[in-house]
Amino acid sequence: MDLKTLVEEIARIVDGVKESVVTISTVRISIDVLFGLSPVQGVGSGFIVHSDGYVVTNSHVVQGASKVAVILHDGESVEGEVLASDPRRDLALLRIDAKGLKPIKLGDSDRIRTGEIVFAIGSPLGLPGPSVTMGIVSAVNRTIVSENIVLEDLIQTDAAINPGNSGGPLVNIDGMAIGVTTAIIPYAQGIGFAIPINTVKRFLDMLAKFGRPVSAWIGVYVAPITKHIAKMYGLPVSEGLMVVDVVRGGPAHRVGIRRGDIITRANDRAVQSAKDLRVSVEESVHKGFVVLEVIRDGKAHVVEVPVAIEVIE
Repeated sequence: MDLKTLVEEIARIVDGVKESVVTISTVRISIDVLFGLSPVQGVGSGFIVHSDGYVVTNSHVVQGASKVAVILHDGESVEGEVLASDPRRDLALLRIDAKGLKPIKLGDSDRIRTGEIVFAIGSPLGLPGPSVTMGIVSAVNRTIVSENIVLEDLIQTDAAINPGNSGGPLVNIDGMAIGVTTAIIPYAQGIGFAIPINTVKRFLDMLAKFGRPVSAWIGVYVAPITKHIAKMYGLPVSEGLMVVDVVRGGPAHRVGIRRGDIITRANDRAVQSAKDLRVSVEESVHKGFVVLEVIRDGKAHVVEVPVAIEVIE
């Protein structure tokens, strides 16, 4: 592919998604020692996920806002209603009353490969958008820790992400959203992060079922088993999850899961990380239990563990 063709292809991809990306303007009421209550404006990004007016963004973009305005690609500003906000996942769902909306297509973040080309689209620094930057997927399964939140399973990218980009989509070359841009490291250069779109899908599925953000859990703490650990401790398997603690009275405890058990499969899928187990638990919310294959004393057992639901305030 020559340079001209490449440029035209990139423009085509952006043209296909730009109508789905919105700017989000917020007003928060702040207490000023000298002047009392005063409005503080904020700005972020988001993207339309349903033609009925549903918009996804970051929780921190709309947190504490007394007023939310959603600015569409053509400059029209409409009032946004915050339907749900999940600070643990840094995701929020808004609704707007507007016609002719074009939802973005959602990809599959489990298929992301390091090195693939991506585009961060949003409203950096509050500039009318959408603005586009291009980069690659630098890494996956990253974790960042700040004072108030821990975000796991993040996509790392070198596509430029600035204040105001938060909540906008990370788009692949198929024109599909594979993530929600959420954070930058202020003292680093060229490092940005996005929440995987499959996390967004589970967030939306739980909202559809329960009407509010919920957290699904079974009450175990696990550590991944590697070949080195398996050899060192003489374990019967070289992959899986070692149960290092169990929440007393929790679902796993009630069905007999205990320290030292090895979880090898969840819902008939191999598990190699805490993320694998968490995804299986979250996907099992609709049926109320997750099926685990557990090895204890060298013998495999199949156990149905109830899934507990905690409402996120």
